[in-house]
Amino acid sequence: MILFIKKRILSFIPAFKGLFWLFKNEANAQVHLMATFVVVIAGFYFNIDSKDWLFLCFAIGLVITAETLNTSIEKLVDLLHPQNHQQAGLVKDLAAAGVLIASIVAVVIAALVFVPKFF
Repeated sequence: MILFIKKRILSFIPAFKGLFWLFKNEANAQVHLMATFVVVIAGFYFNIDSKDWLFLCFAIGLVITAETLNTSIEKLVDLLHPQNHQQAGLVKDLAAAGVLIASIVAVVIAALVFVPKFF
């Protein structure tokens, strides 16, 4: 049983390595991380309720997940098709569009949570 638990805990190491790499190397991920810090600080400052925290946590998770998947797709496409190719470019554009959509949703959620705090 202890070996099973140890293996499960160790199975998280690659995921944390990927997350660390993402925030260390990808400028857009760093922007998202900074936005996360701003939103969390604002949430504490405005003492938002648990429902608003739920929405903000969902939005943050959505954007970070989208950015992670986008970066993964870009790296895979670059590996499989290093030279410029129309279809490869389209795949990368579509993955980036996913991040854009997630980011827009996150901004809307943040606006719904924080704008009323100013009035």
